[in-house]
Amino acid sequence: MPEFSNPFAILKNDRKLTREELIRAIRFMVAAEYEAIQLYQQTAESTDHKLARAVLLDVANEEKEHAGEFLRLLQALDPEEETFYKTGYEEVEELIAKLKK
Repeated sequence: MPEFSNPFAILKNDRKLTREELIRAIRFMVAAEYEAIQLYQQTAESTDHKLARAVLLDVANEEKEHAGEFLRLLQALDPEEETFYKTGYEEVEELIAKLKK
């Protein structure tokens, strides 16, 4: 699993997060949700235990919801960042269109 730095490593107990620190922390949380999804799905796919598989897949789906919540929060905190996501989305759409030809 990838090693991420602690977004709170430089914080002191006597102050709140700055806006920039909060944005970085939310990005870290998005990454953590995706990492959890991978772990739960991979474990579910690696077992024949029906109950364990069902629970793991259910929790993985909940993590996807969490990722969506954090992405929406990130959009509210840093609306400019969404323009990068949209650009990337459009680039993939162009590739899909080229492949369909």
